[in-house]
Amino acid sequence: MKRQNFVSKQSQRERRGTATVEFALVAPIFITIVLGVAEMGRALDASMNMTAALREGGRLASMNSLETVPAGMTLNEKIIQDVRNMMIASGVAAQNATITITHADGPAEGNAFDLSDEDNALLNFRISAVVNYDEVSIFPLRYFRGRTLSASIVFRLAEVTLSS
Repeated sequence: MKRQNFVSKQSQRERRGTATVEFALVAPIFITIVLGVAEMGRALDASMNMTAALREGGRLASMNSLETVPAGMTLNEKIIQDVRNMMIASGVAAQNATITITHADGPAEGNAFDLSDEDNALLNFRISAVVNYDEVSIFPLRYFRGRTLSASIVFRLAEVTLSS
């Protein structure tokens, strides 16, 4: 009986040492994977928030909203500021974001689109935003250092009037 107890205790000690070595080998890989998944989740969350802000900005831009523009500001500037504010409110650091409004198709594709120009009525426009991922990342390791997040959405400039 005594011999069996001695053998099982020695076997347990050896097994504990093996488990420690296995943990030391697997833990760094596991932690890296978990941090990578969290970082990818943050990138996806920021991208979705950017898209939502662009969608709301595009919806406002596609309506006849000239009466909501403050003095000394163009409609394009107001929409860009609104998109930036929506992105910041949703947790995307958009202070340095590049937000553009361009023609979405036709011969002027990629050129600046003036939302208040009547000649642009019923034309498609694209609102795009680009943010440096360094400003969005939640970890100091910054797996995506030097990368950017971008989103864009296409709307048609329509003449919608709201009535009560």
